[in-house]
Amino acid sequence: MTVPPVPSYVPGHELLAGKNVAITAAAGTGIGAAAARRCLEEGARVVVSDHHERRLEETRAALAKDFGEDAVHAMVCDVTREEHVQALIDGTAERFGSLDVLINNAGLGGTASVLDMTDEQWLRVLDVTLNGTFRCTRAALRRMRDQDSGGAVVNNASVIGWRAQEGQAHYAAAKAGVMALTRCSALDAAVYGVRVNAVAPSLAMHPFLAKVTTDELLAELTAREAFGRAAEPWEVANAMVFLASDYASYLTGEVLSVSSQHA
Repeated sequence: MTVPPVPSYVPGHELLAGKNVAITAAAGTGIGAAAARRCLEEGARVVVSDHHERRLEETRAALAKDFGEDAVHAMVCDVTREEHVQALIDGTAERFGSLDVLINNAGLGGTASVLDMTDEQWLRVLDVTLNGTFRCTRAALRRMRDQDSGGAVVNNASVIGWRAQEGQAHYAAAKAGVMALTRCSALDAAVYGVRVNAVAPSLAMHPFLAKVTTDELLAELTAREAFGRAAEPWEVANAMVFLASDYASYLTGEVLSVSSQHA
């Protein structure tokens, strides 16, 4: 199979001009960091957060160098801790005057058979990936409700929430939960003019994923893709930006598959 080339990077078009965005798990080189850069390119001001303090500061410094110190701020946040989550939401609004967009990117994976999986493994993945998304969504929706100016929440789900994959019961259950949380919280938030949507990527390649996944599995997953390659993190971030923008004004409760496969 001939693999089509990666398309050219899309320049910003001010889709998020004037909006203030908070992003979880935004340090490093994955989807969260790509989303932060894309939001800044689209005219937003951004608070990046992560539980890893050193990588977070490196990410903030790199973004500030390109977009200015006033456009980007960093806050350490462990999404399993309610006080961290509340501080992130309050801190974003205090720093920039409002919280207009929350991108829930924090998630934790792993590989284990259900037969061998411990309670600790199961609960840890669900606490970060599903409960963390719930905590952040709850805090953001309360803030957006009280601001009375609308807003958008964009969750990072996964196609694994639809399909079966060996050794991924905890992660699949968590991501399916994120999808259900997205749909239900969208109905709770609609009366306040707040939209809640999600993206469901299949395979987005970045160095951390390569470190925790075998070459054999990556080759198998890549072979399933119509384009014969993994997505670039910025390609997933493009879909997040769309859902966060006013172009998606009539979309809520949707899970957008960012892949060449639905299930």
